[in-house]
Amino acid sequence: MPTPSLPPFRPKSRLLSLGQLFSLLFHSHGLALLLLPLTLLSSLAAAHQSSSSYGAAALTEWRSAHASYYAVFDPRDTVGGACGYGDLGKRGYGMATAGLSEALFEKGAACGGCYEVRCVEELRYCLPGTSIVLTATNFCAPNYGLPADAGGICNTPNHHFLMPIQAFEKIAIWKAGVMPIKYRRVKCIREDGVRFTIDGKGFFYTVLISNVAGAGDITAVKIKGSTTGWLPMGRNWGQNWHISADLKGQALSFEVTASDGVTLTSYNVAPKDWTFGKTYVGKQFPF
Repeated sequence: MPTPSLPPFRPKSRLLSLGQLFSLLFHSHGLALLLLPLTLLSSLAAAHQSSSSYGAAALTEWRSAHASYYAVFDPRDTVGGACGYGDLGKRGYGMATAGLSEALFEKGAACGGCYEVRCVEELRYCLPGTSIVLTATNFCAPNYGLPADAGGICNTPNHHFLMPIQAFEKIAIWKAGVMPIKYRRVKCIREDGVRFTIDGKGFFYTVLISNVAGAGDITAVKIKGSTTGWLPMGRNWGQNWHISADLKGQALSFEVTASDGVTLTSYNVAPKDWTFGKTYVGKQFPF
C-alpha cells in the first residue's frame, strides 16, 4: 500500500496539540496513518519547543506572563532606576535587563534576580528555539487610569516584563508589541565577585550591592567594622542598604543573604582607609 502524502504543516497563531494533530491526520487519511513512524509526531512537537542551556540552573517552573519593549540606546540611567544600579553597563548588566510589574517587583526585593524568558504562542513573531536571561533592574510602574486587561499592562495582578528592544529582539521581532511569554527564575551567572559601592555622609552609610550570582536578589545584609560586631543593615530602596554607625577608619566586612537562603561572608572587603563613592569587590555566591 503506498504511503499517503500528508498536507503541508502550516503553523497558526496557536500550536495544535499532538492529540489534535493526530485526529486531523487520521480523519484525512484513515487507517493509513498507522503506518507512519511515531517519530514524525514527536519531531513536529520538538520543532516548536524552546531549547535552553539553563535547565540545570532553574529555580522555578515556567510561568505565564507578557512582555513589551522600550527603545534605549544607552544602558546608563541617570536616576539609577528603581533598583539603584545606575550605569547598567558599568555594573555588568548591559541590555539584558527588565523592569518588572508591581506583582513581580516586590517593592524592590526582586532586584538582581535572573529570569529566563521565551516567546510563546505568537508564531508570527517568535524566534523559534530562543530564550534570553534577564536581570531585574527596574520597576514597570502601574497605570491605574487604565484597566489591567485594557492598557494597564503593569497593573496588579499582571506579570509583565518591560525589556529594552535589544533584549526583546533576541526572542521576537519588534512587531509583536505586547506578547505572551513564559518565564522562570534561574541562577545568575556573574564574573568576579559581589560588588559593594559605599556612599553616604557623616555617620550615615549606604551600600549598593550588585553583580550578585546565584539567586541574585538579596534579602538581608550585615556589616562589620574591624572593632565592631555584626550590625544589621536596612533596605533603603532597591538593592541599596543603609545603616547609621561610626565605621570610619575601620576595615569593612559584609554578610549577605540571598533569597534562596544562602549566606556569603566577605571579610575585610574595604580597607580601613576606604572612601565614599568607591566600589569594593568581595567573594561570590556559587552558581
